[in-house]
Amino acid sequence: MSDARTPAQIEADIISRREQLAVVLDEIGVRVHPDTIMGDVKAKAVEALDRTAGRAFVAVNRTVSDVKAQFVAEDGTPRMERVIPAALFAVGVVGLVVASKRRRKG
Repeated sequence: MSDARTPAQIEADIISRREQLAVVLDEIGVRVHPDTIMGDVKAKAVEALDRTAGRAFVAVNRTVSDVKAQFVAEDGTPRMERVIPAALFAVGVVGLVVASKRRRKG
């Protein structure tokens, strides 16, 4: 049994490898094209933003739920022992801001 190839086999092998190389070069050209690179960067940025926004939403939602739990009982009724002091504090802060602005103008 001889491993010698005929010129036709060698030529067919060269043509086949040339076609494979052309496909690989086309793939490389697509991968390094600026539009492809920008598309990949944009997709990664959007993914990171979505992930960050999702985490922020969960954190804010958890905080709002925690604050709400401080002022509303489990049965849904307001906890007046906590609502009244918080409301008085808010009114006091607003009063101080208004008084401060009046002093600056006057």
